[in-house]
This record gives sequence, structure tokens and C-alpha cells, in this order.
Amino acid sequence: MIRPWPRSLAGQMALLIALALFVAQAINFGLVLRDRIEFRLSQATRPVATRIADALDREAHGGRPLVADRGRVRRLAANPIPPSGYERHPEVAAELRRQLADQGVTVGRIDTGLQPPTTAETDWDRDTRRRAGVRRSNRDGATLLMSVEQPGRGWLTITAPWPQPGWRLLVALLSQTAILYIVVLLPVLWIVRRMSRPLRDLREAAERFRPGEPSPPLPARGPDDVAALITAFNALRLRVTGMLDEKDRMLGAIGHDLRTPLAALRVRIESVEDDTDRAKMIDTVAEMNRTLDDILSLARLGRPSEPPTDVDLAALVDAVVEDFRDLGCEVSFVEADRLRMRLRPSLMRRAVRNLIENAVKYGVSAEVRVEAGAQSVAIVVADQGPGIPENRMGDVFDAFTRLESSRNRETGGIGLGLALAQAIVREAGGEIRLVNRAEGGLDAIIELPR
Repeated sequence: MIRPWPRSLAGQMALLIALALFVAQAINFGLVLRDRIEFRLSQATRPVATRIADALDREAHGGRPLVADRGRVRRLAANPIPPSGYERHPEVAAELRRQLADQGVTVGRIDTGLQPPTTAETDWDRDTRRRAGVRRSNRDGATLLMSVEQPGRGWLTITAPWPQPGWRLLVALLSQTAILYIVVLLPVLWIVRRMSRPLRDLREAAERFRPGEPSPPLPARGPDDVAALITAFNALRLRVTGMLDEKDRMLGAIGHDLRTPLAALRVRIESVEDDTDRAKMIDTVAEMNRTLDDILSLARLGRPSEPPTDVDLAALVDAVVEDFRDLGCEVSFVEADRLRMRLRPSLMRRAVRNLIENAVKYGVSAEVRVEAGAQSVAIVVADQGPGIPENRMGDVFDAFTRLESSRNRETGGIGLGLALAQAIVREAGGEIRLVNRAEGGLDAIIELPR
């Protein structure tokens, strides 16, 4: 889909500058056009007003009278401009009246008529031109005939050149616009791309950043504000790494301090004589150990100590299923072909085990299968339980959230299994989905990219 607005900094600045240049040139074109119109109007009326004033002044002081068949300014008994066939220009008439008033000449009506040079000429037109002393046309455009009424004395007629708006002005402005775009836009594009390159490097460094993985600091280059931003990012990366190191040390200390009394408690439980009480106490200690493992695993997930390795995913899942079968759980595995994947095997085993534990707790039995696709691989854990209400599908992935809130021994746990599994799968670049089957039961699906 074509986006009308660019997303990059260089593209947006280039588009804004191009639009600004276009608007500036459009305003410039309007001003030039207005000045040209005013110049053409002044060019057509000022000499005419001067000639009419001079001719009337000479006539008033005994000079040659104005006649109908000779001279630049001629006097006719009637308006020689026919009512149709000639293009009127009232703005010329208004400007000519103002120019004559400045010369001290008072007139009646003023009429104008323009006949373009390409228009075919009739007998009436030729007769009108001959009587008014109009030349056919000038080289640059048509000829404008102006007729000025002197009340009681007839009409004064005179001609003036009327240049037509040519294509030369448009070509000049377009050439000027192209030069502006070349001179201004290209250097701006180069500068913006040079400025945005450090920002692109910063974005890529932020995307690559993984706590615990050594990486060199990003060079601080570019404009001062961009260089300061890169320096701040380098410092932030060091602070985040330091905080995570401190968190790992704290978690290690907490795990040690909690496991030591639990181990001592487990030893003392062996001295309890009542078998039933002893079994319940042992189960309680085991559940506390599992809970502690889940909490510590979830807290440490951002900095896994296990590197990714190539493993056979089908064999890994089959081994997890076999562990549950050894415990007497009703779990089956659908045989699958060997499937090489690069992942963290211990963490992925933990995620699969958590899904199977949920399936056994809430759905009695589980069937596990591995489905390979062209772009992804799915690990499906299908149970025979009641499923999950559609409006609670997203809630079960929240830490310490359980749909069954009784906390009884049959469905024990504190709601970290799915949250931990989801965090593990997302760290591997995949996703977990829960789907209620139409015939009953729930499918927990781990999707991993190939």
C-alpha cells in the first residue's frame, strides 16, 4: 500500500521543504503575474492619456483640429467599436479615466475593444479599423482600440498595443522553480540523511541490546543534540546492565537463603512419625520449592545463562512427555520427524512442561504433538478439560492469576506456569495461543519461527 506521507525523518523534511518551495513559488508566480498585469495596464493607458491630453491641448490653442481620417488621435461622430465581436476590458477603461483625470481631461463614457490577431476580419472590422486608424496587430499581441466620449463633441479614438500573456513567463518561472529545487532540496536531502544516519544506528543498537551480552559503546557522532542522545543511551545501557547484575546477585542470595531452611525443614520432616502428616509436609515443602523455582526463573528470564543451541525439537518434547509418563500421568506424544531448531533447550523444556502440567491438572489427560510448517513450528498440547471462557483467555497469562482460586492441593500453584511459559516462548521469538476446541477441551499452542 502506498503511503501518502513518508515515515523517515529525511523523507518528511524533504517533503516539507518541497511543499514550502512550491508554495513560495506559487506566491511568487501570483505576484509576478499581478505586476505584469499592472505593467501591461499602465503600458496601454499612460501613453494614450498623454497623447489625448496633448492633442486636445494643441487643438485648444489653435493647432490642427482632430479629424476622423488621420492622426494618432482621431475624432469620430459615434463610437466606432461595435457592440459585439470585440473583447471588452473595463479595467483598462477605469485606468484610462484615472490617467485622463490626472491630466486634467474630463470625459464621458470610455469603451475598449480588443480583437486578437488570429481572429478573422470582416468588412465591418476593416471599415472600423480604417475609420479609427487602427493597425491590425503588433508583433507581441493584439491591438486594443480605445474610444473616449467627449460630451457634445463626439468620440476620440486611439490604439495601443496589448501584449498577450505568453508561455515565456511560465517557462521562466518553471525553470526558476527547478533551479531552486536543485540548489536547495538536494543539499538539504544530503544534510538530513547525514543527520539521520546516527539516529538509525542508535535505533539498531537499541533493537540489538540484550542485557548481559557484551557490545561496544555506540560512537557519539552527528549534531550536538544527536551526539548527546547517543552518549545518554550508552550511559543508560551501562546502568541497566548494572541494575540487572545487582538483581541477579540479589535473587541468588534470596534463593540460597530460602532453600537452606527448606532443606533443613525437609530433613526434620523425616522424623515425623505419622505417615499421613509426613507426606503432607513433604508435599508442602516440594510445592514451596517449585514456587520458588518459578519465581526465580521468571525474574531471571531477561538474562538467561543458557546459550542457544541446535536441538531436535521433536526429541526434546518427547523427553518431556516421557518424564510425565514416568510419574504415572496420562500424557501421550504423537510421533514426529526430526526437526532441527536453534533455541535454549532447558527453557523450552520448562515452557512445554508447564503447559503439560496445566493440561494434566485441569484436563485429566494430554496429547502432545509437533506440527512443522513452512515458516513456523507449532507444539500443541491438547487436553480434555472444560476449556477457558473466551473473555478470560488473556487473563491466564498474567502472573499470579488463576481461574480456579481455591488453591487446593489438587490444583496447586500460584498462577506462574503460563506466565513463565509465555515469557520463555516470547524470548525465543514465538507466541503462545489458547484455543477452545468445538468438541471440548483446550489446545495450548506454542508457535516458534523456523
